[in-house]
Amino acid sequence: MTNRARWISMTAVAAALALLTMMPIADEHAFFEPEAVQAAQNVACDKDAKPAPLNFTMKDMNGVDVKLSSFKGKVIIVNFWATWCGPCKAEIPAFVELQKEYANDLVVLGISVDDPVEKLKPYAAQFKINYPILVGLGRDDVQDAYGPLYGIPASFVIGRDGQICRKHMGIAPKAQFEREIKALL
Repeated sequence: MTNRARWISMTAVAAALALLTMMPIADEHAFFEPEAVQAAQNVACDKDAKPAPLNFTMKDMNGVDVKLSSFKGKVIIVNFWATWCGPCKAEIPAFVELQKEYANDLVVLGISVDDPVEKLKPYAAQFKINYPILVGLGRDDVQDAYGPLYGIPASFVIGRDGQICRKHMGIAPKAQFEREIKALL
């Protein structure tokens, strides 16, 4: 199976799982303890937070070396995506807005999993992407360090201290990312 076919299959599964996670679930706490639920959502990092693998240098779509570790001290969203991925495309406007709104404290890093540079530049221009787009084609080492990734989009919210605080396997709404960013500021 080719990498593209594998990613298409994994993205379809991730999209289906994302839809399932967005369905309302009867939660006894939601009815009886709304403050407790809200407080739990505002916790900055998971208890089992692990250091993010930021020891990579990757090329951006303009051929410039980007050290992931150079962003330590800011909140980082590492987003694995591809131009052919519908759910990935749906998340881009939120990332553009968040990057603009939190420019001093946040960096979104878009890692395209299998697109050549020739596709990335016009795509970034079309969607007015205002954050670094890194070339992940041929960089299975980076994907493996964050993985296993069962599909895309896959996003990792990293605190200023370099700990992975949240993982999103599949699409997530802007409001959720914003809550997580604010909790880390």
